[in-house]
Amino acid sequence: MSHIWLPILIGSFVWWSSTGLILFLDGLPRRTFGWTMMGATVVLGLGCEALWHVRHLDTTAGAYIGFMGALAVWGWNEIAFLTGWLTGPARSASPLPLSGMKRFTHAAGMILWHELGIAAGFAIVLAIGWGAENTIGVTTYALLWIMRLSTKLNIFLGVPNAPVAFLPAHLHYMASSFRTRAMNALFPVSVTLSTLVLALLLQASIEAQEGAATRAALLATLMALAILEHWFLVLPLNSERLWAWGMRGHGNSKLADVTTAADLQSNRRAS
Repeated sequence: MSHIWLPILIGSFVWWSSTGLILFLDGLPRRTFGWTMMGATVVLGLGCEALWHVRHLDTTAGAYIGFMGALAVWGWNEIAFLTGWLTGPARSASPLPLSGMKRFTHAAGMILWHELGIAAGFAIVLAIGWGAENTIGVTTYALLWIMRLSTKLNIFLGVPNAPVAFLPAHLHYMASSFRTRAMNALFPVSVTLSTLVLALLLQASIEAQEGAATRAALLATLMALAILEHWFLVLPLNSERLWAWGMRGHGNSKLADVTTAADLQSNRRAS
């Protein structure tokens, strides 16, 4: 069973530590962001190189290396977004409560360049992995993209615990697109379908051998963690404690906190 438990442990640790590191970096003074992006770009290049070298390596080692390579490409977009370098044309909170298509358009405008960056990242990973025997890079990136899109839509539609605390001060204006609700119609669909996929991945990890089993176990771990992130949106849990060490630079702007509270209140009135 080590071919199942080891990927679960490694995948969970990488998820926790990389998330905390990104939160730490985007909480640093903005003068450091240029160096952060330079470092992230170097890691991006290394990730693409790793994906290229293991594209036909259908082994356990190939699964781990391809998994890390895809995370490196994904991480570049996350850092670019949270540092404010790659967000969207809308860079301020809505001055008035919006609803319907106007609210969606304004919210989409806040993250448009980021979404295009994610699509470009997938195009790169797909081009490297086209016709490859080792598919972990493409499937890892695709899973991250789908689950992150689901998270964003659920936050937009409304959840009890909008993740305002995870936004660095320079992105607090984005909280004006969040909506506070006890539940939305998409959430149970997202969690149910994701859980079904998780069950299939776990079954594959048990039945497969060597590289294929490791790939399935890593993807199952990632899916389980994505489902957990969804539940953080609705359950009364203080998820920030998981990354307290990485969030020390967050919340140091009282003005941003006040603005965020006012924006959320406006959205509650609008809904």
